[in-house]
Amino acid sequence: MKGVRAKKHLGQHFLKDTNIANKIVDSMTGHKHYKHLLEIGPGTGVLSDFLIEKAKYELLFMDVDQESIDFLQNKYPDHKEKIIQEDFLRIDLGRYYNEPFGIIGNFPYNISSQIFFKVLEYRNQIPEVVGMIQKEVAERIASKEGNKTYGILSVLLQAYYKVEYLFSVPPNVFNPPPKVTSAVLRLRRNETKTLACDEKLFFRVVKQGFNNRRKTLRNALKTFDLSTEIKSLDLLDKRAEQLTVNDFVELTNHIANGKS
Repeated sequence: MKGVRAKKHLGQHFLKDTNIANKIVDSMTGHKHYKHLLEIGPGTGVLSDFLIEKAKYELLFMDVDQESIDFLQNKYPDHKEKIIQEDFLRIDLGRYYNEPFGIIGNFPYNISSQIFFKVLEYRNQIPEVVGMIQKEVAERIASKEGNKTYGILSVLLQAYYKVEYLFSVPPNVFNPPPKVTSAVLRLRRNETKTLACDEKLFFRVVKQGFNNRRKTLRNALKTFDLSTEIKSLDLLDKRAEQLTVNDFVELTNHIANGKS
């Protein structure tokens, strides 16, 4: 697009369909509950245009690409100080926010999963996320137990968020067009402030279970040195993809209480 070159190593594909951009911005529902909104990877500002026009939030625009930053600062001189060059994956978000904030963006495909892991770190500060990502990843995150696509991010995000697959987006509305279909996903924080288990251990159990997803959990979780009593649990006859969030919470508590 004029003024900014899409860079393959940054996974940039600039949305050019303003109707879709407006629809994405309107998918944010929480402006009555929080006033700050961070756009990740604004690129050429197709989402930013509507965010500024609707004026519902105090905005911050974060991009790692200097060319995009220069372009946006010229495009929005009144918001120049709110357009910052930072790597979202590396930044301490506490430098910018000490209260709740939402996140929106056309996320680079090559780091979309990492973005959601970062969201999990700040889950008690981030009540809502609307992001456009690769369709396959969106389907995986929104997937329920019992499906082959159900995985680590499905469990971890659904533990703390209501996950909604909103709509698909074809490749031809981007410049350059990606080789895959995209999708818009919305996460809204649920009522779970903290899980009813050791949350750090929960994360470890989920990750270890899915890292060996073809094995039953009895074999997948061998590294936890399970007691004989825990090994006899019916839950361990299943594979990770068969367990609900609550099942993983229950299993985590058994492991925590049964450690020698």
